Amino acid sequence: MRLLLGIGGGIAAYKAVELARRATQRGFEVRCVLTDAARQFVSATSLQAVCRYPVRDSLWDQAAEAAMGHIELARWAEHVLIAPATANLVARLAHGFANDLLTTLVLASPAPLTLAPAMNQAMWRHPATQQNLAVLRSRNVRIIGPDVGDQACGDVGPGRMVDVDDLIASLSPNGPLTGQRWVVSAGPTFEDIDPVRFVGNRSSGKMGFAIASAAAAMGAGVTLVCGPVTLQTPNGISRIDVRSATQMLDAVLSACKGAHVYVGAAAVADYRPSSVADQKLKKSADVLELRLIKNPDILATVAALPDRPFVVGFAAETRELLEYARRKREAKGADVILANDVSEPVFDHDESALVAIAAQEEQLFPRQSKIDLARSVIQWLMPRIAGSSA
Repeated sequence: MRLLLGIGGGIAAYKAVELARRATQRGFEVRCVLTDAARQFVSATSLQAVCRYPVRDSLWDQAAEAAMGHIELARWAEHVLIAPATANLVARLAHGFANDLLTTLVLASPAPLTLAPAMNQAMWRHPATQQNLAVLRSRNVRIIGPDVGDQACGDVGPGRMVDVDDLIASLSPNGPLTGQRWVVSAGPTFEDIDPVRFVGNRSSGKMGFAIASAAAAMGAGVTLVCGPVTLQTPNGISRIDVRSATQMLDAVLSACKGAHVYVGAAAVADYRPSSVADQKLKKSADVLELRLIKNPDILATVAALPDRPFVVGFAAETRELLEYARRKREAKGADVILANDVSEPVFDHDESALVAIAAQEEQLFPRQSKIDLARSVIQWLMPRIAGSSA
């Protein structure tokens, strides 16, 4: 693939040299374009050394533009990747600006466009940035990332450019999970008491979304079944929104037909009210008693299917983590249980730690960002998934 790599002016621009080098090693033909601000972070000399082509940074290059070089380059590209894509670049692209070489190339090129955003977490969350991203998505621009974690400014949150290898895998026609279908459930379930109240839990869905995103970046076709969450859908993923445990069970069973892997990362409510009031319950008596009945066990149901996928479950515990997780794996019939200690700050946090428990082995994954944790877990799972289908 002929890849045009545009580099914006953020601190993550230092990763562009490694990105160009890795892409070239993977068989891409790479040509690079720097914005004015990007030149403050990375040199054209370094980029040219790894991609072996002159690096462009100006519309006013007389030698190149004597033959309308920017149009020639726009036609040459089979894919345009901008990494990092700063908040400024995102805004200019959304509004169709062509006030430098890179934005002019984007407007002039018929090639697919992918952005890897990188910016301060507050800039990423700002409504103006989110609106600009929505405009770009409506034009079929692919947005990869950003990751969540420590930032150069000292903040912690969404805004880090995704890992170089994941970026290349997302552009490659084949990744290590190409041909596999994954189903991931994430988030809480809400069990209604009346039209305004429910029984729920504190799950944010971040771990399940990270697993879905990492699996898709590695080439898997991913269906994400999620309870009530406020998270954006990762790129290239089919999303099914549900509310209750019974709705999640139906959606998961439907999605698991022909699937290779099921990851049950959702915090499914164990119980639900035996009946749901049609009208809001009024506060009257000093004590309100609710009769709760057990919800269906989604993990065990999937594990018991006659033609079941490879089943990965989660065990969130506040004590005796390993013992309870081992029992859960055996009781549910899961291939692997990922155990996490929720007595530590985990819910709605961007970091976590896990212990993977299989039949004959256990593996600790130390505390790290959830997206990094998801990648590590999937890489550990890959040979075990392959062995189960051998």
